[in-house]
Amino acid sequence: MPEKVAFTPSLLNSHCVIDVRTPLEFAEDHLPGAYNVPILSNEERVEIGTIYKQQGSQRARIRGMELTCGRFADMTSEAAAHADGRPILVYCWRGGMRSSSMAILIKACGYPVAQLRGGYKAFRNHVTDYFENFTPPAPLIVIHGMTGSGKTTFINGLDRTNWTVIDLEGLARHRGSAFGSLGLGEQPTQKSFDTMLWDALRQAPSGKPIVLEGESQRIGRITLPGNFYDVMAASCKIWCNVSVDTRVARLAEEYAHTEYRQPMSEALERIRKRLGGVQYGELRGMLERWDIAGLARGLVEKYYDKLYYKHRPWTPDAEIDLEDFRNGERILQLFWDSRPSV
Repeated sequence: MPEKVAFTPSLLNSHCVIDVRTPLEFAEDHLPGAYNVPILSNEERVEIGTIYKQQGSQRARIRGMELTCGRFADMTSEAAAHADGRPILVYCWRGGMRSSSMAILIKACGYPVAQLRGGYKAFRNHVTDYFENFTPPAPLIVIHGMTGSGKTTFINGLDRTNWTVIDLEGLARHRGSAFGSLGLGEQPTQKSFDTMLWDALRQAPSGKPIVLEGESQRIGRITLPGNFYDVMAASCKIWCNVSVDTRVARLAEEYAHTEYRQPMSEALERIRKRLGGVQYGELRGMLERWDIAGLARGLVEKYYDKLYYKHRPWTPDAEIDLEDFRNGERILQLFWDSRPSV
């Protein structure tokens, strides 16, 4: 029988990871870098589950064999092709029949293989436990500033030889503001976000500070896991100073895509009550005239600045000017280098 192994992060570096769950299960979340080689389709899994409940496990297993036996050779070949000479790690939902069957097939064909004990559920427990009492692998530097300051552009442009950057909004596919989903597609599932964040943190070297953008507990419909938000709140905080004109220009450039017209209209409708009838009408008119600069200024002055950071219950450890991103990085580096050693 193939060896069963407990999950450790090092397996992701040493093995080719094969997820034999259905495409729907894989889409919800999966181990980083895993390839999906499903034993059952989404519909077949539903069918097998129904047979199991109504007729018992033996009949369900027989039906499973009827559905899958003709695909065994192709599945094994696909897994081996992904592996390209590396040992293979196979997993399913709980380390049961699906991954056991696939591991036996792969081993029978002469490839080195192991089955993940506990399956995806064991990995998910590992990620949940990691964030439950989160301790960052390196110091966190949290970048704060008003909407339109260019914080995301700034952190993503930092020199990676000096900084580790984790773009929380990029992972969540949402900018955290009323218009935060524009152009970013569907948000990932909560489980997938947790996994991507865990994977980014596990790869962060201990010698470089981790720079991230200040966020609330929620980014769109994604919630920061465990005590991650609390750790961010207790970490080094940098405030970015940017003029209103620059912020308006940056927001206008971000919004100025005609395919955003309908999503922007829907976003404006969602904040109608907060704006009030008169201000909503003014901004709606600007959107209809496609006056994006006017709309951006109106949002900054009548919505964003009244809502976000209205009461900042903390003092930043340093302030930087983000009118010019390169100069902002220089000031950030000077601040970090001048901090007293702990």
